[in-house]
Amino acid sequence: MSLNLDKSHWKRVAFGDVVRNVNETVRDLEAAGINRVIAMEHMDPGELKVSRWGSTEDGTTFTRRVKPGRTLFGKRRAYQRKVAYAEFDAICSGDIYTFEADETQLRGELLPFLVQSNGFFEHALGTSAGSLSPRTNWRDLKDFEFDLPHFEEQKRIADLLWSIERDRAATKRVKEHLVQVRASLIRNCVHGEAEQVALESLIRDDTTITYGIVQAGPEVDGGVPYIRVSDMTSGSLSIRGMKRTSPTIAAKFDRSQVSPGDLVVALRGRTGLTLRVPEELHGANLTQGTARVAIDEKRVASDYVLAIMNSEWMAHQVNRQAKGSTFSELTLAALRGLAIPRLGDQRESWLVANLEQLDAASAKLVETSERSAALRSALMLDVFGGN
Repeated sequence: MSLNLDKSHWKRVAFGDVVRNVNETVRDLEAAGINRVIAMEHMDPGELKVSRWGSTEDGTTFTRRVKPGRTLFGKRRAYQRKVAYAEFDAICSGDIYTFEADETQLRGELLPFLVQSNGFFEHALGTSAGSLSPRTNWRDLKDFEFDLPHFEEQKRIADLLWSIERDRAATKRVKEHLVQVRASLIRNCVHGEAEQVALESLIRDDTTITYGIVQAGPEVDGGVPYIRVSDMTSGSLSIRGMKRTSPTIAAKFDRSQVSPGDLVVALRGRTGLTLRVPEELHGANLTQGTARVAIDEKRVASDYVLAIMNSEWMAHQVNRQAKGSTFSELTLAALRGLAIPRLGDQRESWLVANLEQLDAASAKLVETSERSAALRSALMLDVFGGN
């Protein structure tokens, strides 16, 4: 999308000519009426709104003042792209710059998008110094040059960008609400007097709950793909990017060969995360970090077991069962004994149908959010440039 901008009358300026790095400090927080603390961990990459903060009652050594309308920029590890627009009084970490626009030249409501732009971040990264925790400094940031629209055009651009931002934030809130509704729906169905059976009692008689290949050996082009915990991070299983072992090694572990519809459970990492095997992974195998669960559909619908395995209700059970001091790991014995609540076929089908509706609504919201983010990125690129 393009704004059809006429940039012929835009003025080339340096960041420091239109923005002040406000290093205002406050010592008496109570007298200033300040009770919130913003640290780097309270700023989420890509999010302009600060939704989390600490309390001054817990004690702090921070003294840099934040006032509403200022733009916050995390100067440490700038590649994290932590930028926020302040909406309340606070104090913040010394690793956060507080920028204020010179309102005679640059509208303050446009500043956070300028700081979020690719061009600004490319400059920030190019001037960062340090290996373990690189930082950029104001001396270099103030020299960043960009084309400044005239004042009225700045308002039109800022209004459009904030409209997209508000829409994206509203979509995120609805998505978070749906997640809570989903968890509540499962929790309300499975609590109380529901019968509970061991997961192992629900699998096909010709299979067992087991992990796979111990040593996969060197990767083999065109070999048998095998599923690792790292293949489960995207929320679905895909053959793309999976490593492959030789058919000879895979044959030694034919007990853990998966079929479409089987469930794969992470035994470590995102312990307990369960995904369904798609058609494209027919004949694939597993590693030691994952386990196959082949549900007997005559006993229970695998859709229901999948929903329960990925529920907040099950997460509590998995956390109690997981072992390990360095990292948590679910043993096969613990996995086989996980309790699955039985509600009766009709009730379980009702729950799955409602969860599918919620998941479909969430997927649409994700698509909407992605379109909004893409639109915002395209507009910012059109206005501020960068790669």
